[in-house]
Amino acid sequence: MASEQMVHMSQGQGETSYARNSSFQKAEQNRMKSLIEAVIADLCGSSSTFLPGKMVIADLGCSSGPNALALVSTAINAIHSQCLHLQQPPPEVCVLLNDLPDNDFNTVVKSLVTLRQSKNPVVLTSVVPGSFYERLFISDSLHLVCASNSLQWLSKAPEDLTRSRIPAFDTDEHVRRERFPLVREAYAHQFRKDFTLFLELRAKELVSGGRMVISLVGTRSDVIASKFFLFPGIVAQILSAMVAEGAIDKAKFDSFYVPVHGPSGEEVREIIEEEGSFSIREMRAHDPTTEMNTALSTPRKFVNNLRALFEPIIVQHFGDIMDEFVRTAELHWSLDPDGSLQEERTRTSRAMLVVSLAKA
Repeated sequence: MASEQMVHMSQGQGETSYARNSSFQKAEQNRMKSLIEAVIADLCGSSSTFLPGKMVIADLGCSSGPNALALVSTAINAIHSQCLHLQQPPPEVCVLLNDLPDNDFNTVVKSLVTLRQSKNPVVLTSVVPGSFYERLFISDSLHLVCASNSLQWLSKAPEDLTRSRIPAFDTDEHVRRERFPLVREAYAHQFRKDFTLFLELRAKELVSGGRMVISLVGTRSDVIASKFFLFPGIVAQILSAMVAEGAIDKAKFDSFYVPVHGPSGEEVREIIEEEGSFSIREMRAHDPTTEMNTALSTPRKFVNNLRALFEPIIVQHFGDIMDEFVRTAELHWSLDPDGSLQEERTRTSRAMLVVSLAKA
């Protein structure tokens, strides 16, 4: 992303890697499966005027591990099934996997071998490092774009905060609550800029009639958020405790921003309609509490999930503090004196948003 922050998941196959701590993301990908299959049916169906001899599919923000190929595999299987049903030869398929340059592409490339061995349809593959807030592909080249659990990540921390040196978090609960509306508005404004740009870029890269299926972590539209977004909020609580213990400097804490925003369904719909390049074919929202609780069900899972998602940006900003972070996080879990973690786990304001779009 166009940001100085090292926004990528923890690499490798170790205990705290994203590859070993992404069951929540896998569950959300499974919820996208029916929408991707419906898109392929539209693109390759007997009544479609869109029957290319080739199809180019891109997954933006693919990350690494077992989830990296999940969405494109769903699309390829759907193409194969649809063509069998219609008794027509399948198109040649090109699969493009994108993420930031610091993503663990070594494991991704190894996984791509299985796709290249597929003979029906013919599958060619490539990785495309770069930010999806920049141009990635030539004009009118893509038929289907997928993005799962990635668009809640912003291109950078909100400029409205960093320019004025306004902390996103505060060790003082009263100050934090008073400042929260301003902070959330700054994050919402940055999301609007980023998501609008994302739509504009993909509209240039998709062919006429091309499709997108995206999912992101958001908030329920009927709930007025009163606290910071789930996982960043928990990270902030842990770091705040470390400030109180003298383990990290308060000035350093005040300059720490997690570039994540959980929009409401209304925010997403409004931005799509205002930008104007896409029509919404279907939009779903569901409560991910069960999956979230599984991710936080034991101290080890709790800490490993936090490290898989946030260790790179924590280490980049604070230095090598992860041993102390883990100790504080485990203590945070075991004591939870004010029930704040339990409250985070049982909050109902979270929502997973899934949207199927067609290029207008």
